[in-house]
Amino acid sequence: MTQRSPFRYFKTSPEIIRLAVMMYVRCQLSLRNVEDLLHERGIEISHETVRFWWNRFGPLFAAEVRKRRVFGMGSSS
Repeated sequence: MTQRSPFRYFKTSPEIIRLAVMMYVRCQLSLRNVEDLLHERGIEISHETVRFWWNRFGPLFAAEVRKRRVFGMGSSS
Protein backbone atom coordinates (compact mmCIF):
# COMPACT_ATOMS: atom_id res chain seq x y z
CA MET A 1 0.00 0.00 0.00
CA THR A 2 1.40 3.39 -0.98
CA GLN A 3 1.21 6.32 1.39
CA ARG A 4 -0.56 9.38 -0.01
CA SER A 5 1.06 12.76 0.18
CA PRO A 6 -0.56 15.10 2.72
CA PHE A 7 0.03 17.92 0.19
CA ARG A 8 -1.99 16.32 -2.63
CA TYR A 9 -4.85 18.88 -2.70
CA PHE A 10 -2.72 22.01 -2.42
CA LYS A 11 -1.59 24.14 -5.37
CA THR A 12 1.41 25.45 -3.45
CA SER A 13 4.51 23.29 -3.46
CA PRO A 14 5.34 21.29 -0.33
CA GLU A 15 8.65 23.14 -0.02
CA ILE A 16 6.90 26.51 0.31
CA ILE A 17 4.41 25.14 2.82
CA ARG A 18 7.24 23.65 4.88
CA LEU A 19 9.23 26.90 4.67
CA ALA A 20 6.29 29.01 5.84
CA VAL A 21 5.44 26.72 8.75
CA MET A 22 9.05 26.36 9.87
CA MET A 23 9.62 30.13 9.65
CA TYR A 24 6.60 30.64 11.89
CA VAL A 25 7.59 27.98 14.40
CA ARG A 26 11.39 27.96 14.47
CA CYS A 27 12.05 31.68 14.02
CA GLN A 28 9.17 32.74 16.28
CA LEU A 29 7.81 35.15 13.68
CA SER A 30 4.25 36.39 13.59
CA LEU A 31 1.92 35.17 10.86
CA ARG A 32 2.06 38.59 9.23
CA ASN A 33 5.88 38.61 9.36
CA VAL A 34 5.94 35.26 7.56
CA GLU A 35 3.50 36.67 5.00
CA ASP A 36 5.75 39.72 4.47
CA LEU A 37 8.95 37.66 4.16
CA LEU A 38 7.38 35.33 1.61
CA HIS A 39 5.97 38.34 -0.28
CA GLU A 40 9.50 39.73 -0.56
CA ARG A 41 10.49 36.43 -2.20
CA GLY A 42 7.62 36.62 -4.69
CA ILE A 43 5.25 34.22 -2.93
CA GLU A 44 1.77 35.70 -2.53
CA ILE A 45 -0.07 34.11 0.38
CA SER A 46 -2.05 35.56 3.26
CA HIS A 47 -1.29 35.22 6.95
CA GLU A 48 -4.48 33.17 7.27
CA THR A 49 -3.05 30.66 4.80
CA VAL A 50 0.06 30.34 6.95
CA ARG A 51 -2.17 29.79 10.00
CA PHE A 52 -4.14 27.10 8.17
CA TRP A 53 -0.93 25.36 7.05
CA TRP A 54 0.45 25.55 10.60
CA ASN A 55 -2.69 23.94 12.02
CA ARG A 56 -2.76 21.28 9.32
CA PHE A 57 0.95 20.43 8.86
CA GLY A 58 2.53 21.58 12.14
CA PRO A 59 1.95 18.27 13.95
CA LEU A 60 3.25 16.35 10.92
CA PHE A 61 6.47 18.39 10.78
CA ALA A 62 6.91 18.16 14.56
CA ALA A 63 6.63 14.37 14.39
CA GLU A 64 9.30 14.29 11.66
CA VAL A 65 11.64 16.45 13.76
CA ARG A 66 11.09 14.28 16.85
CA LYS A 67 11.72 11.12 14.84
CA ARG A 68 15.02 12.50 13.52
CA ARG A 69 16.13 13.63 16.99
CA VAL A 70 15.44 10.26 18.63
CA PHE A 71 17.27 8.25 15.98
CA GLY A 72 19.95 10.88 15.36
CA MET A 73 21.13 11.20 18.97
CA GLY A 74 22.38 7.65 19.40
CA SER A 75 24.24 7.43 16.09
CA SER A 76 26.76 10.26 16.62
CA SER A 77 29.53 9.43 19.05
